[in-house]
Amino acid sequence: MTDIVKAFITGGIICVIAQLLTDYTGITPARIMVLFVVTGVVLGILGIYPAIVEFGGAGATIPLTGFGNTLAKGVIKAVNETGLAGVLTGGVKAASAGISSAITFGYIMAIVSKPKLK
Repeated sequence: MTDIVKAFITGGIICVIAQLLTDYTGITPARIMVLFVVTGVVLGILGIYPAIVEFGGAGATIPLTGFGNTLAKGVIKAVNETGLAGVLTGGVKAASAGISSAITFGYIMAIVSKPKLK
């Protein structure tokens, strides 16, 4: 199976789970997003998410569960290197490129698209 197909399947399963939660529960989309980040953290700490990333590649790292896994990996690494202070700094250091990109590109799109207030 090619990497593209594996990524599509993995990302698709994550999206199907989100859609099912939206359709069949009273959970709001914002809470589903938080749930996915926390799930990524928990699965990362338990060592399960790296296996999912190994199979799914970008299909596992790009969704919010991948962001949670990145936070968990960063905290674990920082705690091993600097001790308890790593709990506060590790996740942000690990995810800083993604956070900065989201802010930068979001700002650029807001300027380009000229959004209107409703």
